[in-house]
Amino acid sequence: MVSTTFDIAGYTVTQNLGVARGIIVRSRSVIGSIGAGLQSLIGGDITLFTQLSEKSRAHAFDLLLEHAGELGANAVVGLRYDATELGAGITEVLAYGTAVVVEKK
Repeated sequence: MVSTTFDIAGYTVTQNLGVARGIIVRSRSVIGSIGAGLQSLIGGDITLFTQLSEKSRAHAFDLLLEHAGELGANAVVGLRYDATELGAGITEVLAYGTAVVVEKK
Protein backbone atom coordinates (compact mmCIF):
# COMPACT_ATOMS: atom_id res chain seq x y z
CA MET A 1 0.00 0.00 0.00
CA VAL A 2 1.18 3.49 -0.81
CA SER A 3 -0.25 6.80 0.33
CA THR A 4 0.68 10.43 -0.18
CA THR A 5 -0.66 11.09 3.32
CA PHE A 6 1.02 9.91 6.49
CA ASP A 7 -1.64 7.40 7.43
CA ILE A 8 -3.76 4.78 5.70
CA ALA A 9 -7.46 4.62 6.57
CA GLY A 10 -8.31 1.45 8.47
CA TYR A 11 -4.66 0.68 9.31
CA THR A 12 -2.31 1.50 12.16
CA VAL A 13 1.40 2.13 11.67
CA THR A 14 3.17 -0.30 14.01
CA GLN A 15 6.73 0.30 12.88
CA ASN A 16 8.55 3.14 11.11
CA LEU A 17 11.45 1.79 9.05
CA GLY A 18 12.77 5.09 7.69
CA VAL A 19 13.09 6.61 4.25
CA ALA A 20 12.63 4.43 1.19
CA ARG A 21 13.60 5.78 -2.22
CA GLY A 22 13.77 4.94 -5.87
CA ILE A 23 16.08 6.92 -8.13
CA ILE A 24 16.31 6.76 -11.90
CA VAL A 25 18.45 8.91 -14.20
CA ARG A 26 17.26 9.11 -17.79
CA SER A 27 18.44 10.85 -20.91
CA ARG A 28 16.61 11.67 -24.08
CA SER A 29 17.77 9.93 -27.22
CA VAL A 30 18.83 11.97 -30.23
CA ILE A 31 15.87 10.64 -32.22
CA GLY A 32 13.48 11.41 -29.36
CA SER A 33 14.87 14.93 -29.06
CA ILE A 34 14.42 15.53 -32.78
CA GLY A 35 10.85 14.19 -32.67
CA ALA A 36 10.04 16.31 -29.63
CA GLY A 37 11.58 19.32 -31.33
CA LEU A 38 9.28 18.82 -34.30
CA GLN A 39 6.28 18.45 -31.97
CA SER A 40 7.24 21.69 -30.20
CA LEU A 41 7.06 23.56 -33.52
CA ILE A 42 3.40 22.61 -33.80
CA GLY A 43 2.64 23.39 -30.15
CA GLY A 44 0.56 21.55 -27.59
CA ASP A 45 1.41 18.37 -25.73
CA ILE A 46 4.89 17.04 -26.52
CA THR A 47 3.92 13.38 -26.21
CA LEU A 48 7.46 12.02 -26.51
CA PHE A 49 8.53 13.93 -23.39
CA THR A 50 5.28 13.07 -21.60
CA GLN A 51 5.89 9.36 -22.25
CA LEU A 52 9.50 9.64 -21.08
CA SER A 53 8.38 11.41 -17.90
CA GLU A 54 5.69 8.80 -17.19
CA LYS A 55 8.12 5.91 -17.72
CA SER A 56 10.72 7.57 -15.49
CA ARG A 57 8.23 8.15 -12.67
CA ALA A 58 6.91 4.59 -12.95
CA HIS A 59 10.44 3.17 -12.83
CA ALA A 60 11.36 5.31 -9.80
CA PHE A 61 8.11 4.21 -8.10
CA ASP A 62 8.91 0.53 -8.73
CA LEU A 63 12.41 1.02 -7.28
CA LEU A 64 10.87 2.73 -4.23
CA LEU A 65 8.60 -0.26 -3.62
CA GLU A 66 11.56 -2.62 -4.02
CA HIS A 67 13.62 -0.65 -1.49
CA ALA A 68 10.70 -0.48 0.97
CA GLY A 69 10.31 -4.26 0.69
CA GLU A 70 14.02 -4.73 1.39
CA LEU A 71 13.55 -2.68 4.56
CA GLY A 72 10.73 -5.01 5.63
CA ALA A 73 7.84 -2.61 4.95
CA ASN A 74 4.37 -3.56 3.83
CA ALA A 75 3.42 0.06 3.08
CA VAL A 76 4.85 3.47 2.20
CA VAL A 77 3.39 6.70 3.51
CA GLY A 78 4.16 10.30 2.56
CA LEU A 79 4.98 9.42 -1.06
CA ARG A 80 6.60 12.29 -2.98
CA TYR A 81 8.35 12.76 -6.32
CA ASP A 82 11.21 15.09 -7.17
CA ALA A 83 12.99 15.71 -10.45
CA THR A 84 16.28 17.45 -11.16
CA GLU A 85 17.88 18.25 -14.49
CA LEU A 86 21.48 17.05 -14.17
CA GLY A 87 22.57 18.24 -17.60
CA ALA A 88 21.25 18.88 -21.06
CA GLY A 89 18.66 16.16 -21.66
CA ILE A 90 19.57 14.23 -18.48
CA THR A 91 17.03 14.12 -15.67
CA GLU A 92 17.01 12.43 -12.27
CA VAL A 93 13.62 11.34 -10.96
CA LEU A 94 13.32 10.47 -7.28
CA ALA A 95 10.34 8.79 -5.62
CA TYR A 96 10.56 8.75 -1.83
CA GLY A 97 8.48 8.17 1.25
CA THR A 98 8.50 6.56 4.66
CA ALA A 99 8.65 2.78 4.75
CA VAL A 100 6.31 1.45 7.44
CA VAL A 101 4.71 -1.71 8.74
CA VAL A 102 0.94 -1.38 9.06
CA GLU A 103 -1.71 -3.61 10.60
CA LYS A 104 -5.46 -3.57 10.05
CA LYS A 105 -7.31 -1.86 12.91
